[in-house]
Amino acid sequence: MRWSTYRDSEGVEGVGVWDANGLHPVSTEVSLLDLIRAESLPAAYDEARGQPPIDPSTVTLLPPVPRPPSIRDFMAFEEHVVTSFAAIGAEVDPLWYRQPVFYFTNPAALRGAHDAIPVSPGSAAFDYELEIAAVIGRAGADLDPETAAEHIAGYLLFCDWSARDLQSQEMRLNLGPAKGKDGAHSCGPWMLTPDELPAAAAMTASVNGQSYSSGRLDALYWSFGEMIAYASRGTEVIPGDLIGSGTVGTGCILELSRTHGSDAYPWLQPGDEVRLEATGLGAIEAHIEPAVPAVPLRKGTP
Repeated sequence: MRWSTYRDSEGVEGVGVWDANGLHPVSTEVSLLDLIRAESLPAAYDEARGQPPIDPSTVTLLPPVPRPPSIRDFMAFEEHVVTSFAAIGAEVDPLWYRQPVFYFTNPAALRGAHDAIPVSPGSAAFDYELEIAAVIGRAGADLDPETAAEHIAGYLLFCDWSARDLQSQEMRLNLGPAKGKDGAHSCGPWMLTPDELPAAAAMTASVNGQSYSSGRLDALYWSFGEMIAYASRGTEVIPGDLIGSGTVGTGCILELSRTHGSDAYPWLQPGDEVRLEATGLGAIEAHIEPAVPAVPLRKGTP
C-alpha cells in the first residue's frame, strides 16, 4: 500500500492511497498518523479504494507524516561512513562497528517530495543526502533487534539536506550538527508498507539530469531492526517517529567530490534540480532556491 498526505486547492489536508487508477481519498477527516496509531491502514485502504480517484495534479503532496513526533537520523551505511570521514581527514572510530549512532533533527523542517529547497543561510557548501526512513507504527521500549522491525508501519524516501561548511564549524565544538542539518528534510511522495519494499531497493540521485549517486538498501551495515532497538533503549519509540537510515554509499556530494574531485561534483547552487529515487518509494524532485540572508547574532559575528 502506498499512502500519501495531500493539501487540496482549498487548503484542506487529506489522506489517500494509490493504485493504478490514481490517488483514492479516505472519506473521513483523518490523518495518516491517526490511521497508523489505530492500526487501521488495511481497513482504510479497502474503504478508500471504493472512492473515485482524484487528479494528483490538483493537489499538493505533503510529507506522508507531516508532523512526526521525532526524527532520528542514523549513519548506517559503511561505505558512506568510511568515505565521508576520509573527506574531512578523519578515521572511522571502531565504536561505529559496535553500536549504531544517530542524531535528533527538526520535525518542523520536513518538506514534501516536490517542494523547493532553499540553501541554508550562510552556507556555500550545500549538499543532499540520499536515504530511506522507516515510520514507526507501534510503540515500544527496549525492543529486541530480532523483532523491532515489526514495529514499522512503512518506509519512505528521505533526504537530509546538509550545509557542510556550517556542519563542520559546529562540530568543532563537540556538539551538533544543528544549523548544518536542520534547514530542510524532504520525504515522500508516499509511505510504502513494509511488505512491498524490496530488500535490495535501488537508490539513485541526479543533479540537473546528470547521474550522481547509485546504491542499494541491502548495503546497510546496521539493519532497521537494530537501529530501532537502539533508539528504543531506555526510552520509547512511538507511532509516527521517523528512523532515517543515513546516507547510502555515494549518496551525497561530500563523498563524490572526495572521490572524483570538486570540479566534477560541485556543491549545489540555486537553480539546480535534484532528483532522488528508490525502488517502490517514488522520487523526490527538488528545485534549489537561494538562501535567505543570515541575521547576525552580534556585531561582527555570523
